[in-house]
Amino acid sequence: MPPTQRLRLGAELRLRSKLQFDALYASGRRVDDRFFGLRVRPNGLGFPRIGLAVAVKTAGNAVKRNRLRRLIRETFRLAQHQLPPVDIVVAVKFPAAQAPTAILRASLATLWQRVITTCAPS
Repeated sequence: MPPTQRLRLGAELRLRSKLQFDALYASGRRVDDRFFGLRVRPNGLGFPRIGLAVAVKTAGNAVKRNRLRRLIRETFRLAQHQLPPVDIVVAVKFPAAQAPTAILRASLATLWQRVITTCAPS
């Protein structure tokens, strides 16, 4: 069921199973920068979905990991209606744990724009 035009992040917009993550890692297109690495693949559902990979090794303790997860989910929630129908896994890189929130928001906004331009249906 496609999401309505409200800016929400319901369960249908999240990737949860290992199979979904493995499929993206196997055949997804890479889009990354200094702070985040994205794997993107068309899903044919009519709306984008997101999965998060925030490891202890790269992001640090639970407080830092949860801060990064909230930030990624929030920027995705705001950009979801501009994104093409793709599945996205966002992996956090080591420098993101120490970066200020404003820089991380700008980085994610740039990555969402790159997803829009490189994965838009023709």
